[in-house]
Amino acid sequence: MIKSKVSKSDFFAWRFRLKVTFNLGEKMKTGIISFMFAIVLLTAASCGSSSQLPYRWVFVGDGNLSQPAAVGRIIQIARTGAEHGLNGMVLGAGFDMLDLQNEEYFTGLERLKKACGELGMEIIPLVFSAGYGSSVLSHDPNLAAGLPVRDQLFVAQARQARFVSDAPVELVNGGLEETADGKLSGFRHEGDLGVVIHVDGKNFREGGQSLRLENFDAGQPDGAVISQTVAVKPWRSYVIRCWVRTEELSPRRKFKIEVIGSERLVGELVPRWGATNEWTRLVLGFNSWNHEELEIRVGAPEATGGKLWIDGLELEEVGLVNVLRRPGAPVIVRGEANGTVYEEGRDYERIEDPELDCRFEHEGPVIGLTPDSRIKPGERLRVSYYHGFMSVKGKNQRTICPSEERVFEIWAEQARLMNEHLGPAKVFLDMDEVRAGGTCKACTDRGISQGEILGACVTRQFELLRQAMPGVEVVIWSDMLDPNHNAGEDYHGKDYYYLAGGLYTSSWKYVPRELVIACWWGKIMDKSLAFFSGLGHKTLAAAYYDADDLENPKAWLRAMKDVPGASGIMYTTWSDKYELLADFGDLVSGKTSPE
Repeated sequence: MIKSKVSKSDFFAWRFRLKVTFNLGEKMKTGIISFMFAIVLLTAASCGSSSQLPYRWVFVGDGNLSQPAAVGRIIQIARTGAEHGLNGMVLGAGFDMLDLQNEEYFTGLERLKKACGELGMEIIPLVFSAGYGSSVLSHDPNLAAGLPVRDQLFVAQARQARFVSDAPVELVNGGLEETADGKLSGFRHEGDLGVVIHVDGKNFREGGQSLRLENFDAGQPDGAVISQTVAVKPWRSYVIRCWVRTEELSPRRKFKIEVIGSERLVGELVPRWGATNEWTRLVLGFNSWNHEELEIRVGAPEATGGKLWIDGLELEEVGLVNVLRRPGAPVIVRGEANGTVYEEGRDYERIEDPELDCRFEHEGPVIGLTPDSRIKPGERLRVSYYHGFMSVKGKNQRTICPSEERVFEIWAEQARLMNEHLGPAKVFLDMDEVRAGGTCKACTDRGISQGEILGACVTRQFELLRQAMPGVEVVIWSDMLDPNHNAGEDYHGKDYYYLAGGLYTSSWKYVPRELVIACWWGKIMDKSLAFFSGLGHKTLAAAYYDADDLENPKAWLRAMKDVPGASGIMYTTWSDKYELLADFGDLVSGKTSPE
């Protein structure tokens, strides 16, 4: 906890300056000095109070300033917070895509600024996410993080070349129609059919039957999973498709498709849906990385209730789906027999995916050949490129490349516009959960670690914000800089972090010490606060997280009590749950006891 203290020497120096400054009568000077001294003492007492931190904020993650009703809702949250002692609002509202906003947006922003000014509620814009990169990708989808595809086969025809898999792959019994000796043919699963996994000839999507999973507590830990190992080509792009239906599945988001190699997880899909869903086509695109063999796992290993149906599993290699076109993600078209590297514009037309969205629900483009192309009909081509993709955890998460210069040009323009339209004193960097990156040529050519790449990105963000808004204070989420969290020597025993090129170890060494660190994992609050305080950072607790009580914020207040540099606490909700905001404000402003 930061405590303000006025020393005797400070006071008498200040009093001397007052005497020099004011040429007033003795009584008036004495009155002014006494009044000002009282204010100083009251301020010191307030800042030094163990029950009140300087930054007392509320988090509003998704604000649509183009909609008057949404603006009104945000103002009401700000009003509730202000009435109960809060003084700031971290607001995610498209501040990092200001050049793409409409007139209604800026009308809403002016309305919000006026209301928050009257309430004494500071607006802290939430900006510049790399892990959830939709703002940057709204400017250019080619700036997504890319995984390499090497030497895919394309065969030329008269005016175009088409993808042809040189190692076709498919799941054995993907239609789930064949069984033998109490087992599903081609797949591994614990226990016999009829306990947890059932053949269902009445409710199916294609063929003559599906698999129904229920009675989840009757099997082993993996009793509700079917798996199969398949041979693949390294550094190729693949797609899994299947039909799934659920009925009161509990928990509702426990169905998943996983693709696992000997060295790492390479793909995962967890649908973000309700407990009951009619037949839905699910699609997972993934890269094989350096593997020659992968395990496909489908099911609900952590389900506790309800029912789940699976039908029509498919697996195939795909070409040029979500191909990226940027300097750090080059495309190479090479003749298989002659080794000639053909030229775009001379031998073939520009290659691009008009549906580039990092999903794999569309086909990749063909390669158009120019009239004077040196590529002859029937020629076999080897094509290498980088493709965009969704990260894991079922969040439709698209990460951006942290090494492409165009990213920082976009951010610099947003910082300029942010200063013009808002002029904030503080900015919150939305740099959490960067689950991909470090795998395209722009990243690998740098020859530095994953942690250094992240640290350099954060430093550039800090610098361009300070250039546009001199003196602005910059806050950032803790997890990607915390060795106790997502920046450790390993990640839950793995030597990689989700679909990133490596670990984010030592990332904290490469960022400015002026950053305020918003620690957010309550389980390690003591370790995180101590670590960042020891490095010289100010800290802020991102507390609460949608509980039904305030025990989490109370724990954070206790943990921060004697931590040097502890500067604030924030009501953090991901579910727009503001019912306890007033009580939170009373707690952190000292109106109620944390005990």
